[in-house]
Amino acid sequence: MSHGPSGSSASNDGDSTNRRTPAFPLLSAITLITMLAIGYSALHDDGVRECGPRQVPEEAFSLIDDIHSNSPLPYPATDGGHFGNYENELPQEHSNYYREYTVPTPGRTGRGERRLVTGGGTPQDPDVYYYTWDHYESFCEIPESDVE
Repeated sequence: MSHGPSGSSASNDGDSTNRRTPAFPLLSAITLITMLAIGYSALHDDGVRECGPRQVPEEAFSLIDDIHSNSPLPYPATDGGHFGNYENELPQEHSNYYREYTVPTPGRTGRGERRLVTGGGTPQDPDVYYYTWDHYESFCEIPESDVE
């Protein structure tokens, strides 16, 4: 009996005990369930996933409100400064497109790892908002409807 690339039997004799099921559907299902559990949703054309409803902490939304109202920021020496996108995790833009802000972490002294990166527009009205919880290792895009 010959076997094809998937490992399934070429014979159609009704005996399914020797047939192997590819692992891909199971892995895909596990990946999807994991992504939904942590709040991921659609992948944008720019390759950055949209943040899910439980993925962005309330402190990030408070920071967005402060940015919009031009209120004092938690770390004025760094907040609103240039973000270089040196990791290339965000879409390629001109050098002054991105700005970074520290998202406060309750109970932590210092800046921590959470950041908000905005892009385009003006400092008080950016075109796009990205959140990173792991100091620029990964990002998700905050939906525009969540920041209005």
